[in-house]
Amino acid sequence: MKNTSLFLITCLTLLVACKENSTQIPESKKAEEVLKDVPKLPKNIILMIGDGMGLSQITAGMYRNGNKLNLERCKVIGLIKTSSENDLITDSAAGATAFATGKKTRNGMISQAMKDSADYKTILEYAEENKKATGIVVTSTVTHATPASFYAHFPRRYNANEPISSQFINSGVEVLIGGGKKYFETRSDDRNLLKELSDSGYKVLETLPENYNVNGINKLVYLFSPTQPGKLIFEDKDKTPARGPILPIATEKALEVLNQDTNGFFLMVEGSQIDWGGHDNNSEYIIREMIDFDNAIKKALDFAEKDGETLVIITADHETGGYAIIDGNMDGSELVGGFSTKKHSATMIPVFAFGKGAEDFSGIYENTEIFYKMMKAFEFSVDQ
Repeated sequence: MKNTSLFLITCLTLLVACKENSTQIPESKKAEEVLKDVPKLPKNIILMIGDGMGLSQITAGMYRNGNKLNLERCKVIGLIKTSSENDLITDSAAGATAFATGKKTRNGMISQAMKDSADYKTILEYAEENKKATGIVVTSTVTHATPASFYAHFPRRYNANEPISSQFINSGVEVLIGGGKKYFETRSDDRNLLKELSDSGYKVLETLPENYNVNGINKLVYLFSPTQPGKLIFEDKDKTPARGPILPIATEKALEVLNQDTNGFFLMVEGSQIDWGGHDNNSEYIIREMIDFDNAIKKALDFAEKDGETLVIITADHETGGYAIIDGNMDGSELVGGFSTKKHSATMIPVFAFGKGAEDFSGIYENTEIFYKMMKAFEFSVDQ
């Protein structure tokens, strides 16, 4: 009897609470209408690729950075399998092609089929078709394997800078930031692609300071080095000048330009040189590049958090170096790295997602699924 009375009292209390709360919603805005007004899918997608970034690279950056990274703001985490079409261990071209097109291909191929070199349509091309703005920001040349796989199609990645840069002219991409100015401006065919871009309405910059005002600019190109950009910090043994923290600055400016398009945008950002640190078996190089990439991640996550209509995906094409942390201090000031190779490894790679539609990126799946999940988020139909 006592339990029955308690049950009835609880039910009456809940009914009164529901009645009181219902008066807080205007008659014209019932719950189902409120939910209907909330966009279920993202208007914008930011895909961030830490080239060569495996779990140890992330961990080393975290320890050095005071045991924290902006990546930790992502609550949805998955894993991808990274093999190419004919090799257990992928290269960056095949890895980026999987992300960009949803198709596996041979190592070295830029968004083309292994069998007959037929072009595979990229997420960036679908976005342009659907009237969204697009952008690419990298710390390599813009003709390197990863960025090229999003806007170009070519059977081999090596010694192809000029033909790949030529394809950018008709890509429709609104923002391009990275190295490789030589391949646009000082070419064997005497074309000056930067002049052609300027003539067609692009703002071609010589510098990009942090306080640069991009309001009113809807097409921007900034190529900050003749060929491959230098490391973040100058080292005496390097002949290439340091590039400085351009990646987070460029990410922020790209977002400011692209966000002026009311139809939304797709932006690919690559922390290119985490991979190069792995190839060099240089733990300090990896750590500096990882933290620089994480600073760019902060710009993307801050934008998505404020915007409310943006999906951020952070992953890598593969791991480089077979890297492990084998010793170090508790405060991360000294970390000793061990390496099993100077090449790529076949280990699975983490995927972090944040914002609208992030929940779709948990689980374990093939690298090609990144493309299909992005297409689903944008509600784009895949051409047959």
